[in-house]
Amino acid sequence: MSIPSSSLTAEVPPLNRVSQPAPTLVWKPESIIQRPRLAEVLPQEQPFEVEVGCGDGSFLIRYAQAHPERNFLGIERLLGRTRKTDRKGLRAGLRNLRVLRLEAAYSVEFMLPAAAAAAVHVYFPDPWPKRRHHGRRLINPAFVATVCRALAPGGRFYLRTDDLDYFKHMGEVCGACPLLKRAETPPDLAAVITDFERGFLARGVATNRLAFERLPD
Repeated sequence: MSIPSSSLTAEVPPLNRVSQPAPTLVWKPESIIQRPRLAEVLPQEQPFEVEVGCGDGSFLIRYAQAHPERNFLGIERLLGRTRKTDRKGLRAGLRNLRVLRLEAAYSVEFMLPAAAAAAVHVYFPDPWPKRRHHGRRLINPAFVATVCRALAPGGRFYLRTDDLDYFKHMGEVCGACPLLKRAETPPDLAAVITDFERGFLARGVATNRLAFERLPD
């Protein structure tokens, strides 16, 4: 007597297939209202630097490749840019990089440990050139105060912009902070340019750079 094929199928136990999570450099914190321990996120115990608004990672990837002795955290709000930085970092085989998808000012104030960062980089933020929009600019006294809180004494705050009015504004706001003093951008750092910067330079638009050192309290 023949056995129905449906009976044979029913006797075979289903396969246990456990899908492995895809590799990613994107850090997804368990909470954004409790300050995390970055030592649990960054792969090795070594100095770390932060790029606020890392875009597609054009600067961050190259700089992290050049400095395996440091950890890097990129902060970016836009999903597409976060994914692009993730893909680039994985292709480059970087082990010293993580990316956080979150709003910039909030991340610096609430997600970074105090007095820990060796450097904070902010390159080509939106200049909001119209006077009525100046209140939307990232570089303002409140943001600079949070950067100072995150920087270790002797840590550096590096800025770049193509907008001369914003450049002047950055210098005034950072210069008014009693915890910062003017410094110089090292040539090897200035040589690592972003995709935005490459486009500006191709059109003959100069890059304006600022650097400040965090003083002891």
